[in-house]
Amino acid sequence: MEKVMRLATEKGVVIFTKSSCCLCYAVNVLFQEIGVYPVVHEIDKDPDGKEMEKAITKLGCNAPVPAVFIGGKLVGSTNEVMSLHLSGSLIPLLRPYTRM
Repeated sequence: MEKVMRLATEKGVVIFTKSSCCLCYAVNVLFQEIGVYPVVHEIDKDPDGKEMEKAITKLGCNAPVPAVFIGGKLVGSTNEVMSLHLSGSLIPLLRPYTRM
């Protein structure tokens, strides 16, 4: 859990992913289209990946990946990110981290 929280707070927008996850890719592309370039940690390529996956689940993420953190706070996985985007709430959360 400590490693996940340390990595999640290093930058404004952090996504924990798996290299073969198409939903992870879609969330990353969405953020880039908004003008946000998140730090991406591929947990399947990390030696502590299994423990990180368990920690993300314990933090309350419905699916272990993608796990999106904005400003060091867990936003959630794909469903939560897309719900925020469709409601118009995602862009205001990301505004401090945009490059546009």
